[in-house]
Amino acid sequence: MRRLAVRILAGLAIVLGLTAAPAPAAPRAAAFKVVAFYSGTWDAAHIDFAKEANEWFPRTAAQNNFTYTATTNWDLLANGGVNEYQVVLFLDDAPHTAAQRAGFERFVRAGGGWMGFHVSAFTTDAGSWPWYYNTFLGSGNFRSNTWGPTTAVLRTEDRTHPSTTGLPATFTSAVSEWYSWSNNLRTNPNIKILASVDPSSFPLGTDPNQSWYSGYYPILWTNTQYRMLYANFGHNAMDYSTNTRLSSTFASATQNRFLIEGLKWLGGASGPPTPTDPISETAWYTLANTGNGSCVDARAAATANGTAIQQYTCNQTLAQQFQFRPTDSGYARMAIRGNPQQVVDVTGVSIADDAPVQLWAYGGGGNQQWRPERESSGSYRFAARHSGKCLSTTGSSANSVQLVQRPCDNSATQSFRLAEQP
Repeated sequence: MRRLAVRILAGLAIVLGLTAAPAPAAPRAAAFKVVAFYSGTWDAAHIDFAKEANEWFPRTAAQNNFTYTATTNWDLLANGGVNEYQVVLFLDDAPHTAAQRAGFERFVRAGGGWMGFHVSAFTTDAGSWPWYYNTFLGSGNFRSNTWGPTTAVLRTEDRTHPSTTGLPATFTSAVSEWYSWSNNLRTNPNIKILASVDPSSFPLGTDPNQSWYSGYYPILWTNTQYRMLYANFGHNAMDYSTNTRLSSTFASATQNRFLIEGLKWLGGASGPPTPTDPISETAWYTLANTGNGSCVDARAAATANGTAIQQYTCNQTLAQQFQFRPTDSGYARMAIRGNPQQVVDVTGVSIADDAPVQLWAYGGGGNQQWRPERESSGSYRFAARHSGKCLSTTGSSANSVQLVQRPCDNSATQSFRLAEQP
């Protein structure tokens, strides 16, 4: 009778919907955090862009697993308030006080990501903050602008950068006013221009006296010494008599793709494009560890025998570029771009766990040859010929920690994502 009663009660529970509900899934942790600074005090078009950005970015953040916070408190740059964020945006202004500027410089020098829009680069006095305007942005002073705001056909100049791999060769931007600069960004070795005005856009502007008829005009770029992106757009068309928005900066799906993929790269949530397999023996690659995001790097950019091979914030310098020159049986020497006769070498031909890795002149040794092994993710691990052990980080995320060899274990410390460099 007792067993029968239990069965009857269980049946009633099912009929009445009284079975225990499954526990809700734990919310997914945000991949990274973004804080956007704006002032909202200068030019109705810039103010309106900041307002629109503060509506668009939260929706995009929810769809792409990051958080977005907007603030007008620029002193967060000075007092360490940005340290909990991975990415800083400047929507319609730039820091003004010495403390704010110093705090921002510390943030990006420590590897923080930055994306700036339109007026965040505007100045007629670059000498008032030369590091930001001449070194970091590279643009110098404002030179001219188009008027009125229009779309432009943009040419994607570099499709190897994580922010631009999904962009077509040319695309139509959203409406904006466009700026030009006193410095020639093409002559700056640290600046990589990602997109520029395509000649089919000319004349660009609606006022004949403020239109561009020819020339070269960068629109999107990065400084390879920092984790940063600048976008020339960010000025909506306006009816100034009523402060009514006449266009949207987020009207171009292709342009939005750049913003989303750029933010993921800045926040460390995406890596560079995977190279084709097999690895090209003539191309140069950076190697970013999938565990900590740092790049394989020759200490102090040296190329002498004994130079430590370490992990360091990715900066795409020659100290972080390697070429895989085949030897035989699937092995290759990993030559450094600054001096291709120098290769990645296990110190002292050691077969011991945690033997450090260095640069040394190539002599054909098995400790100087590595077998690339492609993983299902598209990343690679590298096994040393003489020991069978894998190139490995130590698990630390700090800069300047020397790489070692360890038994291959399929962990992220031994997994490297390759990105081809020009």
